[in-house]
Amino acid sequence: MSSEQTPAAPETAASRPRRVTYAAALCALEGLALVAGGVWMLVLGVTGGPDDRQQAVTGAVTLIVLALLPLLAARGLLGLRSWSRGPAVITQVMAVPVAYNLLQADSVAIPAGIALMAVAVAALVLLVNGETTRALGIRGPGRNAE
Repeated sequence: MSSEQTPAAPETAASRPRRVTYAAALCALEGLALVAGGVWMLVLGVTGGPDDRQQAVTGAVTLIVLALLPLLAARGLLGLRSWSRGPAVITQVMAVPVAYNLLQADSVAIPAGIALMAVAVAALVLLVNGETTRALGIRGPGRNAE
């Protein structure tokens, strides 16, 4: 194996910038919220009326599968894997319109929309920060390794 193919030694929590740790925590929080929502929909679907059962189960499975993206991104961020920033950013970009729609509701969904928007914007700021980019070893276009 050449030196270019040799994986870097795993980083310790002490050498990982706080911004990366915070971004990972926010991604994990979103993933866990999706899992909780999926489990809640599954329980309601199984215990609810037969008309809604198939739709609720399908929605629940969808939420649980969607939770894999931010959870895997969080794990990658904690390991300082450069690939993890892409899924983390995609998750936040998808969360912004969802939060906006929640804010348009005339119900108890408004506080959830506020929380989701705050988490998504904070995570985006942390993910595009220069310190995060350097820690993950992401170089801009046209910048060769030296």
